[in-house]
Amino acid sequence: MELVLTDQNFEADVLNSKGKFVIDFWAPWYGPCQIICPILDNFAKDLPANLRVGKLNVDENPQTAQKYNIMSIPTLVVIENGKVVKQVSGVQSKESLHELIA
Repeated sequence: MELVLTDQNFEADVLNSKGKFVIDFWAPWYGPCQIICPILDNFAKDLPANLRVGKLNVDENPQTAQKYNIMSIPTLVVIENGKVVKQVSGVQSKESLHELIA
């Protein structure tokens, strides 16, 4: 299940949680963000329980986007046990998403 993240719940739901998260920093009006949505949804269906996918709308939640220096969207950030371990920008294939979490 996909997490809807905000400036208010990011710390509690991601940084203070165990496991690995793939966070999609996105905006609903931007075409590439719309392209990656179904790819991420399909990707999220096959994940183990210790890995979760979350989405953070950068327009509605600028503090968290600034904290992670998000300069372009979509940007996917992998956070494991509260620490950023990988980051990639642009539309990704399902295969490249699997490589991202490996």
